[in-house]
Amino acid sequence: MAAAHRDELLNAATSPEDREILARALDMGSAVLKTNRPRVTDFHDPFSCGLIMRAAASIPGLAAAADGGYPGAERARVVIYPDFWPVAELDAGLAFLAIRGNFRFGAAGHRDYLGALLGLGLRREKLGDIIAGEEGAQVVAAAEVAGYIRAELTRVGRVRVTVRQISREEVTPPPARGREIRVTVPSMRLDAVAAQGFQMSRSKMAREIAAGKIYLNWRPCQDPSAAVGPGDVISARGRGRLEIQQTGGKTRKDRIGLLLKRL
Repeated sequence: MAAAHRDELLNAATSPEDREILARALDMGSAVLKTNRPRVTDFHDPFSCGLIMRAAASIPGLAAAADGGYPGAERARVVIYPDFWPVAELDAGLAFLAIRGNFRFGAAGHRDYLGALLGLGLRREKLGDIIAGEEGAQVVAAAEVAGYIRAELTRVGRVRVTVRQISREEVTPPPARGREIRVTVPSMRLDAVAAQGFQMSRSKMAREIAAGKIYLNWRPCQDPSAAVGPGDVISARGRGRLEIQQTGGKTRKDRIGLLLKRL
């Protein structure tokens, strides 16, 4: 990989965290070109996965694919591989675990399972999606830590649990949720769209953005005037998130019609 192209990719990153993620991925890409063998990243959110895959696609001889274990998974590992490698033979190094316990007196939630797993000393980057249910949870994890989780995870909160490995086919994706809403906005600015989607005044939303409580495509954004468009995801702490589905025509009052999905 040419040093100039590497520097160009890193300089285009918008935050130190993004540069660090890209630097690790580019190091993997260099190793792939030298060995002609695929390499696998840690788990990342959709924004970071996209960042890595776009960078890999710009380097001759490389390709990349994300795998979170099931369609629609939010966190995924990226396989960086030689572009001649058969896609059917790619392995993202995923393991699937079922956690079970007696939660009759209070079901555990995502935060409870995540806290129990991190309490084992695991890094978040080794854990994918956690699908919590009434009787337990299913966890997508890096294969290299699956044995440790099976051996060491004995409690979630005060409830004793057992952990067993399951197949990819046994994973039950969470039910589709959210509702579609139609709104009109004066412009495709972050503050205007988020205010309508979360049903608050634009001035209050601007304060939320300035306070760092709003995320655009899983990254903090403190610029109320940031442009947004179809495919973008706006998250607000304690309020959920919005996906911009599509834009429509303008109304007679020159406002833009939007279809949003609120999750």
